[in-house]
Amino acid sequence: MEAIVENVKSLLGLQLSKDQLAAFKTYQDALLDWNQRISLTAIRDEAGIQTKHFLDSLTVLLAWERHSPPASLIDVGTGAGFPGLVLKVVWQSTQVTLVESVHKKADFCRHIVDQLGLRGVSVLSERVEAVGQDPDHRQSYDLAVARAVARMPILMEYMLPLIHSNGIAMAMKGETAHAETQAADKAIYMMGGKLHKFVHVTLPGVVEERFIVVVNKVARTPGEYPRRIGIPAKNPIK
Repeated sequence: MEAIVENVKSLLGLQLSKDQLAAFKTYQDALLDWNQRISLTAIRDEAGIQTKHFLDSLTVLLAWERHSPPASLIDVGTGAGFPGLVLKVVWQSTQVTLVESVHKKADFCRHIVDQLGLRGVSVLSERVEAVGQDPDHRQSYDLAVARAVARMPILMEYMLPLIHSNGIAMAMKGETAHAETQAADKAIYMMGGKLHKFVHVTLPGVVEERFIVVVNKVARTPGEYPRRIGIPAKNPIK
């Protein structure tokens, strides 16, 4: 795990504690173990997990401009906990909600929460459209994050209803980030958002381009959004 310590320090200016490093080791070992039985991730080697999952998840810190961590965070389509659970390891005071409709992946997230003794984490085995209409979650969060979930017009309908005005949505994207975001102009506006910036991310040893698209919430989302389960993906806002 020495490489991730150096990479986190050089890329993010963050010194991982012994407890945080131990948490990532436990997380890594569990991911490798569970991956032998169910498909959680295509990345199945330690170096890949540390760089393309853990370090990549932590690059959200590069885009977070405020002085203190968010009080609340929701991770849309978290999969095996990326980036939400990784961020919880370093943002220990943040209340984290993970949304994952695939039950086996949600079960893995609950296992990691238990193994690491994390407090203030909820795992929802639900579709995000339903969560976005739930009064307990709608327009409630400081930060919404998503990684490799859907194209931007769809993703904005998933994410922006979940954050309050003055909240922030961060979509972790590859080389198509700019084109996808341009195609999502109408969706961003209709959901009450405003494009803030693109953060270019370079991971050591990874040639693929990465960006974090940062969208600020500036107005309330109309009550009819998100639409019914499946509709945003079938009929994206254009």
